Amino acid sequence: MKLRLKKKSKKLVKAKATECFNCGHPFFGNEKFCPECGQKNKNPKITFGSFVHEVFNGFISWDSKFWTTFIPLLIKPGKVSRDYIDGKRQRYANPFRFYLTISVLFFLILGATESLDKFDQYRKGETRSKPTINAQLDSVTKIIDPASPQFQANLNDALKNVDSTDRKELLSGISKLKLDSLKNSSSSNSGLKISGITNWNKFNAFQKKYPKVKIEDALDSLEVEHTFFNRFIYTRVKAGNEMAGNNEKLEEFQKQMISSISISLFVFLPLFTLFLKLYYIRRKYTYVEHLVFVFHTQTVFFLLSIIFYLIYYFRPNDYLIAIFLLLFLIYLYMSMRRFYRQGRFKTFLKFIFLNFSFFIVSSIGVFVIAAITFMMY
Repeated sequence: MKLRLKKKSKKLVKAKATECFNCGHPFFGNEKFCPECGQKNKNPKITFGSFVHEVFNGFISWDSKFWTTFIPLLIKPGKVSRDYIDGKRQRYANPFRFYLTISVLFFLILGATESLDKFDQYRKGETRSKPTINAQLDSVTKIIDPASPQFQANLNDALKNVDSTDRKELLSGISKLKLDSLKNSSSSNSGLKISGITNWNKFNAFQKKYPKVKIEDALDSLEVEHTFFNRFIYTRVKAGNEMAGNNEKLEEFQKQMISSISISLFVFLPLFTLFLKLYYIRRKYTYVEHLVFVFHTQTVFFLLSIIFYLIYYFRPNDYLIAIFLLLFLIYLYMSMRRFYRQGRFKTFLKFIFLNFSFFIVSSIGVFVIAAITFMMY
């Protein structure tokens, strides 16, 4: 029995240190945590098990800051923000870090479901993309174009039992058809047209007519100077026409735009906070306290987006978007009321103005992001 106790004490001495490995603060007993920096007093050797535990501990442990922030943030609008600015911060995760975690999780889920859809298409053999309008028009034109062999064969079959007089009249009418104009007018309407930019329409018409001509040759043919601006505009014209005639190119542009939106939120949210600062100018809140509220509400927006997106992915329903928006608007109103501690009428008025401001700023933001993404595409 004594021998066992001695062995146990030796293990204890080996596991515990005389000072903190992080800050060097001396230990006077068997402290479990450093009183100076809070690091756990344990052997500094990292094992595979301890590494995996550290990675997932924040999500699995129910007393971790993730769950103590996640649950009240979702079911008690405004409480976490209010507690945080009142100084009750130990139990909650950092607002910006938590927002970053949830936003990254949202975009990871989007990418994962998209990859799952592609895998399912490959599994089913549905690897062919949907033909574009121009491609479908080409196939139809081959059938209805009087000059095509397919048309002649079908016409001969159709006119087998028609007498010579009627046949002559029908052939005369068919020869007057200008079906090529249908194809040309359709292709001229496709593509991206922008007025007000020098040479855009000229470049657009030429590029659609000669899509494989190199930029330098195209500028020579159009008798335009070889400036950086003209080269750039021609590349944008080409990109716009490719997107208009290719669904895969359009999807690629949409993905790039979503990535740009995720990055631009870091600029947009601090800008949006200025409106809160303006609407609550008589309340003695600092800009950072408003920003804490914005980060928390935006985090809930992503949380609800994840929940409703997954529901829609497995059980598509058009009503889910309306329910999602309604729930978030109710959440935002309740959060404003609890956080800023104002009456229902005042909160409702500011809620209306805030959403109107958000709509205007976000509309301008989306337009600017789309323009920048298109320029960089």
